[in-house]
Amino acid sequence: MDAEGSLSKLMPNSENNHPRITWVTRSFLDYRVPVYEQLNSLINGRLTLLYYRDVVPDRVSKKVTNALGRNAVGMTGEIRFTGKKSQKEKMANTRLRLPYQPGLIKAIARSKPDVLVSDGFFQWTYAALWLRALKNIPHVMCYERNAHTERNAQWYRTAYRKFARRWIDAICCSGRLCGEYVQSLGFPVEKTTFGHMVADTAGLQNDAANMTDIRISELKARYDLKGTVFLYIGQLIPRKGLIELLNAWKVFTGSVSADEATLFVVGDGSQRQECESFCSSKSLRNVRFAGAIDYDELAPYYKAADVFVIPTLEDNWSLVVPEAMACGLPILCSKYNGCWPELVHSGENGWVFDPLDTEDTLRSLRAAMENKDSLRAMGERSRVIVGSHTAGHAAATILEACKIAVCRTTEEGHSL
Repeated sequence: MDAEGSLSKLMPNSENNHPRITWVTRSFLDYRVPVYEQLNSLINGRLTLLYYRDVVPDRVSKKVTNALGRNAVGMTGEIRFTGKKSQKEKMANTRLRLPYQPGLIKAIARSKPDVLVSDGFFQWTYAALWLRALKNIPHVMCYERNAHTERNAQWYRTAYRKFARRWIDAICCSGRLCGEYVQSLGFPVEKTTFGHMVADTAGLQNDAANMTDIRISELKARYDLKGTVFLYIGQLIPRKGLIELLNAWKVFTGSVSADEATLFVVGDGSQRQECESFCSSKSLRNVRFAGAIDYDELAPYYKAADVFVIPTLEDNWSLVVPEAMACGLPILCSKYNGCWPELVHSGENGWVFDPLDTEDTLRSLRAAMENKDSLRAMGERSRVIVGSHTAGHAAATILEACKIAVCRTTEEGHSL
């Protein structure tokens, strides 16, 4: 039976093959709203979103309410068990958190879903697994992690994931590295789709295009940005690799003058004082710290830069990379960032490096300086590459996973 036939046969709530989808996610940020909006459009306004209102910022709740109306349901009153915090701040698998949201399963039932979508194996996914096991509602999981982020996963996490896969009918992976990890858990490649993680590239590209030269000049003057500007945007925490980058930057600036290059750090976190003290003790005069900037105000910071650098020691899919690409920047990307196979083509729109290897980091910094006359063209290539990673494409890959899930549950029903 083909996917369209399965959709209409299995789903009593569907209209003209438009399934009623309920997406269960504990939290999300601005970048996810365009995906919800596009998916809702594809299924003729039949998407319900259930999320935890207490952790989603008010600005994001307002955006998703504008996009989905009453079908965006913010819940409260979560109960959770949280283990002790590891010394490795915010690294993957360093704390066990088991949440329980009273009324979640009933809220899902009220939405009368044809298909359930969840985010990852933990958080609120327990509800989707439960309803798949008891009610045979097709279940799609959106997943981001990869072999590197999961290198320290405890045995019980891996065992749970392998056990839970029987109630997951399709997985939409962020990219190639995520897909390889999912397959290592025993999940078949034919039941996976790719591309659900995207940034709000259209919005940022529009904001950057409308940025005046005067505003950019004022921003550069305010922070005394000189020469080739290397931009970092993100948290200032150990996982992000800032100290490792600064160690390489110290050597790098030994061969360039203070007027030739600036490292511009945008963001805040527990490691900010350590990073600033490092720069002071090493007399690094060409590093600037801007602090935290609101998401909706980031466009001029991207526009003021020449190169984007992300030295993360562990990330599933850094959304700042496609954001920077949409703003026309070439990328220096850590090989520990799960997005690089799709987004960073070495020598074409940037370079991939190992932030734990100072010499390798130096090679990438020097390559950018040696090719500074080509950086604008490389940035334009970034725009082209990221142009296929849109909210519409992400929504389509999720919907395709839903069709795969429906076919699987239909086949199971015929075999009973």
